[in-house]
Amino acid sequence: MRKFAVIGLSSFGHYLCKYLSAQKYYVMAIDIDEGRVEQVKDWVDKAVIADATDKQTLEDLGITELDVVIVSMGDRIDSSVLTTLHLHELGVEEIVAKAVSEDHGKVLNAVGATMVVFPERDMAERLANILEQSSIFDYVNIGSGYGIIEIAPPNSFCGKTLRELALREKYHVQVIMIKEVVPENIIPVPNPDHVIKESDILVIMGKDEDINRIQNLN
Repeated sequence: MRKFAVIGLSSFGHYLCKYLSAQKYYVMAIDIDEGRVEQVKDWVDKAVIADATDKQTLEDLGITELDVVIVSMGDRIDSSVLTTLHLHELGVEEIVAKAVSEDHGKVLNAVGATMVVFPERDMAERLANILEQSSIFDYVNIGSGYGIIEIAPPNSFCGKTLRELALREKYHVQVIMIKEVVPENIIPVPNPDHVIKESDILVIMGKDEDINRIQNLN
């Protein structure tokens, strides 16, 4: 079982503790604010009121014994940078740090973060993609200009097989799953001879620009 530490328990860190704990992972939660620690103490394995910008404190907590440390102190830029630096110097192998700007992210990378995340930016992009087209049920940005969408099939798709549609050849996208609503069923890696129904939900992966072309079909 992987062991996680979450440093900084504002909204992002708070919910991260909740969801990691729900997945039965070991979670240590750390924040200098007693109230925030109190809010998560019943979910996590260890809840600590501590100043994570102090290197000795991190070492005393046994932070190097954990597999992944998430630094969720994005609103306190100087603290998040200093904490990330200490974790790197202590030898923590996997450091995930939350950033609030591109420049902040560059600094976090420079001082030792192995992954930098931008939760607000990424969620805004995801929501914008969902709202852009009423036929989209969900959108996930998987990086480097690629995404995965759940979409109702355009009218021109209905009654045709995936083989006939030839989406990979024509649009450079791949249908990786089909959710049948009537009857309720999930088809991972669908057969090329699957006939698309109006009630199907298509899960499609591809470049954002190619996905947009699919969205604009009738």
